[in-house]
Amino acid sequence: MAQQFVNIAGYRFVGIPDRDELRQPFRDVCEKNNLLGTILLSTEGINFFLCGDKKGIDGFVEYLEQDERFVDIPRRISHSEKLAFRRMNVRLKKEIISMGMDDVKPAEFTGESISPAEFKQWMDEGRDITVLDTRNDYEIRIGTFENAVDFDINTFRTFPEAVNNSTLDKDKPLVMFCTGGVRCEKASVVMLNEGYRDVRQLEGGILGYFEQMGGAHWNGDCFVFDRRVAVDPELNVTGAEVCFACREPLTQEELDSPLYIPAVSCPYCKC
Repeated sequence: MAQQFVNIAGYRFVGIPDRDELRQPFRDVCEKNNLLGTILLSTEGINFFLCGDKKGIDGFVEYLEQDERFVDIPRRISHSEKLAFRRMNVRLKKEIISMGMDDVKPAEFTGESISPAEFKQWMDEGRDITVLDTRNDYEIRIGTFENAVDFDINTFRTFPEAVNNSTLDKDKPLVMFCTGGVRCEKASVVMLNEGYRDVRQLEGGILGYFEQMGGAHWNGDCFVFDRRVAVDPELNVTGAEVCFACREPLTQEELDSPLYIPAVSCPYCKC
């Protein structure tokens, strides 16, 4: 079956003092273009995840770039046979990615980026670096880069505390990554403020890496926050599902477990 739907995701940290006034126009343009997904609007920036046909996505991008603040926002693009979302929401938020630290302002200061090609080269060469997965524990179970470390967190809001308690080498070059890049914009600021000397964030996140480099040095799939649940390094939808009861993502191996009962429970349910 042809993959008829286009999925796009993008963000930008930029001052939006007129946040509230943008909500209804964004709702209108998404309805006009038959799009489903979520747009997050904050005074600190914009974050969007949308799905529709190519004509509808093109119409949204054309509208988006009428505002000079949103011109040339990098977008991660993939395709799917089914719509990735059930409804369309435009939400007003204090932060486009919640950390709860008002002094972290990526629009003014953030870490240096590293391209997917350079990151792959570093790994090909076996450089002595720390590769840090900034995502939540349930995402990491689905897949991550080889030899990556993580802070075993279940919500991004606890990332600053985890950094404070970390014993990672602050003098060793560190490359951090997340799904699309937005979390690392804030995470890199926290780490630089904690004295880490050389902090890089993977440009475009995991999905950007998949687009350019495929699955080199990656193990598993990538969890995504929509109905697809996970995509592989070719950005194809996998067989992963979410437990009906506890909402934990499940790999094919976990779906085959005798502890998995469809629409009832899974190996992660606290029975």
